[in-house]
Amino acid sequence: MRRVAVVGAGIVGTCTAWYLRRHGFEVDVIERRDGVARETSWGNAGVIAPGYVTPWAAPGMPRKVLSYLFAAESPVLFRPVASAALARWIARWLRECDLERYRVNKTRMQRLAFHSRDALHALRAELGIDDGRRQGYLQLLRSERDLAMAGPARALLAENGVPHALLDADATRAREPALARSTPLVGALWLPQDESASCPDFAQALADASVAAGVRFRFGATVRRIRVEGGRAVGLDVAQGGTESLLPCDAVVVAGAVDALPLLAAHGIRLPIWPVKGYSTTLPMPDAARGPRSAMIDEAYKVAITPFPGRIRVAGTAELGSPALAPRPEALRTLVKVGRDWFPDAADWNAATCWVGARPMTPDGPALLGATPVVGLYVNMGHGSTGWAMAAGAGQVVADVVAGRAPAIDLDGLTLERLR
Repeated sequence: MRRVAVVGAGIVGTCTAWYLRRHGFEVDVIERRDGVARETSWGNAGVIAPGYVTPWAAPGMPRKVLSYLFAAESPVLFRPVASAALARWIARWLRECDLERYRVNKTRMQRLAFHSRDALHALRAELGIDDGRRQGYLQLLRSERDLAMAGPARALLAENGVPHALLDADATRAREPALARSTPLVGALWLPQDESASCPDFAQALADASVAAGVRFRFGATVRRIRVEGGRAVGLDVAQGGTESLLPCDAVVVAGAVDALPLLAAHGIRLPIWPVKGYSTTLPMPDAARGPRSAMIDEAYKVAITPFPGRIRVAGTAELGSPALAPRPEALRTLVKVGRDWFPDAADWNAATCWVGARPMTPDGPALLGATPVVGLYVNMGHGSTGWAMAAGAGQVVADVVAGRAPAIDLDGLTLERLR
């Protein structure tokens, strides 16, 4: 039986570890935090929306970013820093905002997202996991401009046979009776097969099942380097509790976020991933009737609103620039504005506080999965804001690649080959 080490115990790393164990590997997961899903996975929107999955590099986005630079509330914050890596990332992102590139990248992302949804459903059924799942997803359209901007995405939904319906304002309010009447609304795009659920709750349940199946989690441990001998990964140098030791293994899967990039760069593997920060606020919702029935996104502000048992979460705002995880007041203002605009009585919006996480994002959108030029070294990285939606499927296909099996989906455009 071969031994595989997984770097990172976010939702992506945890799913990868589960499927590796299912293939019969001995599995060790190294995580610097004290539990699973404690970083980017912790405060995400909770949305699993394969039909809505889309690259940030989209037609019109550069103009939209510029238009919001000086706005008081904005879905995008641009705080540039002196960084050659950031400059390269932005240059490639701008090239990918072409309509044809957008269509290619969205199709690649949706291929993984739909497979991942099926894998997630199978895991829930097999393990009896209750993560607070709610069915359906609304894309709220405040204006005719929002409706027009959603056109390319709607065309792709139709082209790919994704069930959806364009609702007018009355039909939208009938579906979500608590929506404020004072906020402009021309309608919504309803995606009945999309859903929302608690990512940390699922990750913890899957980690518990993984431990029962024999997976070993080492929390509070940091990987210092990947050992490579003769062109092959042979182990990890791991620091924990003031000591450093070698963890020998036959293969390594790096499923961490941007802090794991130097581990790969040390072996000549430089991935175009940048931490595009995302924000959320989660507040008690004493009366569920005053809040949303299902998850939704405000298309104008790219802010998601998600109901959880007894809570409401508002998540969004993409900040490109400094990688420092410092909450910004303007990001919280945007979240509070959107939450209050639609559901003014659902929560005490004056009590909102800000969570911030670093989304590891590629400039074109799709993640990077599978083998690297180093034998026995694999990656499952760059999922950006879609890690929860992609995790089960990505974990499954990467485990298949490690095991030498044919993955369930075509990985064209999802591997390191596309960087050449």
